Amino acid sequence: MTAVTRRRALGGAATVGLGVPLLAACGDDGTTAADPPASDSPSQPATSGSGPSESATKEEKPPKPAKPAGLVATDDVPVGGGVVLAAEEVVVTQPTEGEFKAYSAICTHQGCVVGSVEGDQIACPCHGSRFSIADGSVTSPPAVAPLPEVPIRVSGGSIELA
Repeated sequence: MTAVTRRRALGGAATVGLGVPLLAACGDDGTTAADPPASDSPSQPATSGSGPSESATKEEKPPKPAKPAGLVATDDVPVGGGVVLAAEEVVVTQPTEGEFKAYSAICTHQGCVVGSVEGDQIACPCHGSRFSIADGSVTSPPAVAPLPEVPIRVSGGSIELA
């Protein structure tokens, strides 16, 4: 009997981890080579045109309201605070009413995405660094470099990248 080493166990786990997605791609679609074609005459279109079309029989749904273009609506950015847009890696702030600023959401200390805007400071959850919403400067270490400013423009009620 062979002892299972750590290397062998990890190798087996890696093989299973790679193999499962590949096997899932080889799943059964429910048809076989012996299955008859869907229609007796393959040259005839699936819809004959004698009945109502498929789109006419479906209930019409009202269109979804369009998402405002840009990063965030101006109304969603509180005065004296801001919002972190983690997916876009941007923090948008409003230090004073009507003045909007944006900064990279990547902390200059060790590259974490900042987590929140608390009062007039942008807070990084990884090591406690804090930055000013007014200019991105460090207000509390361990970070020593400010958050880089990101150019934006306000268009109507939306803030977008410039």
